Amino acid sequence: MTASTQTTSFDSRPSSDALDVEAVRKDFPVLQRQVRGRPLVYLDSAATSQKPATVIEAVDDYYRRFNSNVHRGLHALSEEATEAYEKTRLKIARLIHAQEVDEIIFTSGTTEGINLVAQSYGGSQLHEGDEVLITHMEHHSNIVPWQIICGQRSALLRVAPIDDRGALDMDGFRRLLTPRTRIVAVTHVSNALGTVNPVEEIVRLAHDAGAVVLVDGAQAIPHQRVDVTSLDCDFYVFSGHKMFGPTGIGVLYGKSDLLEAMPPYRSGGDMIKSVTFEGSTYADLPHKFEAGTPNIAGVVGMGAAVDYMNRLDFDAVDRHERGLLARAADALSQIRNLRLIGTVPRKQAVISFVLQDIHAHDVGTILDNEGIAVRTGHHCAQPVMDWFDVPATVRASLAVFNTEDEIDRMVKSLHKVREVFG
Repeated sequence: MTASTQTTSFDSRPSSDALDVEAVRKDFPVLQRQVRGRPLVYLDSAATSQKPATVIEAVDDYYRRFNSNVHRGLHALSEEATEAYEKTRLKIARLIHAQEVDEIIFTSGTTEGINLVAQSYGGSQLHEGDEVLITHMEHHSNIVPWQIICGQRSALLRVAPIDDRGALDMDGFRRLLTPRTRIVAVTHVSNALGTVNPVEEIVRLAHDAGAVVLVDGAQAIPHQRVDVTSLDCDFYVFSGHKMFGPTGIGVLYGKSDLLEAMPPYRSGGDMIKSVTFEGSTYADLPHKFEAGTPNIAGVVGMGAAVDYMNRLDFDAVDRHERGLLARAADALSQIRNLRLIGTVPRKQAVISFVLQDIHAHDVGTILDNEGIAVRTGHHCAQPVMDWFDVPATVRASLAVFNTEDEIDRMVKSLHKVREVFG
């Protein structure tokens, strides 16, 4: 496919009453540095977001002023740490409109949240011949845990197809959704394609079929308002480090009746009421699923990240990011032998492409020499690469702090790639 045959009508809206991007950029210390002698252009937020100073300071403040374990001490430091820890739980519940604060479980990230549901809910509810339905665009973290539990429980894993634009084939999804389907696991936004899935419709169809739904929200949460009550999903998982927070911390939201019925995923301290050699009883939600000393600093930092997100005008962020996507798509379409991967109109903050005669890793290396950070490879989505018959793509992923000038720098550098390789 050549540039002249591509359609790139991404959904965009003018950003006239836009966000003050330069003011936002001042919040992120790393954006002030240079890479390879040039100002850093960070276009890898789908892998991990950069952190505003307020998040960095919150983590530093925890370690400097009230480092202590939570829930277990009567002294002042422990009380302060516990208060900060539980305040973040409340902030998260409000951010995603959970009905109960105890429906928020802290995990190490999206991956652990999916594994928790697969092993605890799936392990207790799946039986021989039952089915789990996922899609062809899932991240490996929303594929492998289901393969494992299906193998353990003699259940079947079904995969709904996508089309050549990278959209979910809803007719194919409906055909695969049967009375044997017990769990549907779907990404809200594809990390490799930027596709925004019709989660509300998926949840409705799944519930009508008697299945529960887990939504991987890792790529959605930094870019749009999420309302789990409105979505009516049964589980929603995401990571702190994708939403301007620290690494090693994440969230599992689950409906309380489901969580109450699920057995513990990990065992040890803080998840029990009592322990004897004859047996143990487990703590109430949410602590039943939070064994051992948690990532307290990560939780405190994630709380600061939520505060930062709450100060953003998400309508303005949406307009800004969609404008950048449209600008990038239009410019990239003019580059000889460049093929866009994922061309659905409803996209979110990700644009992936290949230069058909140049390996993605070579493209990434030359961009890095220009101070531009993009991701190259299969993006933990090898089935997506197989579908589009490419070994890897170059992925530029956006955040609130990116600018039109940075998009233009990337495009100019890609023209340089073409010159280098002829």
